[in-house]
Amino acid sequence: MADAVVTTVDSGARKVTRQVLVHAPSAEVFALVADPHRHPELDGSGTVRDTDVQGPATLSQGATFSVGMKQYGVPYRITSTVTAFTDGRLVEWRHPMGHRWRWELVESAAGTTQVTETFDYSTARSPKVLELLGQPAKNAQGIESTLTALAARFA
Repeated sequence: MADAVVTTVDSGARKVTRQVLVHAPSAEVFALVADPHRHPELDGSGTVRDTDVQGPATLSQGATFSVGMKQYGVPYRITSTVTAFTDGRLVEWRHPMGHRWRWELVESAAGTTQVTETFDYSTARSPKVLELLGQPAKNAQGIESTLTALAARFA
């Protein structure tokens, strides 16, 4: 099977969005995305640590979860809150700094799912600081790595 093609989606100002087609049913992909204990399996950025994830086995509207992270060589912990949820199709959570991570899944044919991931920093407390730190570009690379690995996982 050919390598996955990750495409850029224009989703508006201060949003970084990428999309890929995954050869798996949406329910199977959603089970991975909606389980915070499995987020280390998803992470293409290398910032999510695989130790001590706290939270429910499956996310839901308003749920909170805590994940160990490491960035710039510094370990830390964040607690995020689910801000949008549609079972089997959508999960979005808000980072403590106000930006959001959103996953949208659309089963385009039996056993094939279009997966869209968005880093939305339009809601961040300090979007200009994120830009100065280069986070949009870094997160674009992380999303591309995440989606490429996700597609390969189900190839």
